[in-house]
Amino acid sequence: MTDDARFTHLDERGAARMVDVTGKGESVRTARARGEIVVGAEAFALLRDGRVPKGDVLAAARIAGIGAAKRTWELIPLCHPLPLGSVEIAFALDDARHAVEIDSFVKLTGQTGVEMEALTAVAIAALTIYDMCKSVSKAMTIGSIRLVEKTGGKSGDYRSEQTP
Repeated sequence: MTDDARFTHLDERGAARMVDVTGKGESVRTARARGEIVVGAEAFALLRDGRVPKGDVLAAARIAGIGAAKRTWELIPLCHPLPLGSVEIAFALDDARHAVEIDSFVKLTGQTGVEMEALTAVAIAALTIYDMCKSVSKAMTIGSIRLVEKTGGKSGDYRSEQTP
């Protein structure tokens, strides 16, 4: 196995380890992730019109996604605690599919990337939408959570070939 093909979270004996980033230089790093939650016709109409009984669903989901990105290191083993410079969460409503599309963008200047933070932000934003709408429908589906792009770091830039 070449060094490039080796899993960086495993030591020489195959035991889990946190990657040592102390020797890495700082650089600007960004990551964008996307996902969706399909909520169904009734919940979608209430969400779109701001009439979900629990309150402003998208505002709560935005705050939850930002908070989750900041706490990713507490949720995902072996992630580093990172001083994030910026976390943005955006939503798009898809009337035809009764879906909420979720987009996160995370940025920092640091020694390691922010892909996990961007993905976690989307996942927790989707779960928050589910939680706030579950009194209307429990038949919601969360899916298509994926890394769309990342910049910076040793591995360079990445852009998904998958359509948005």
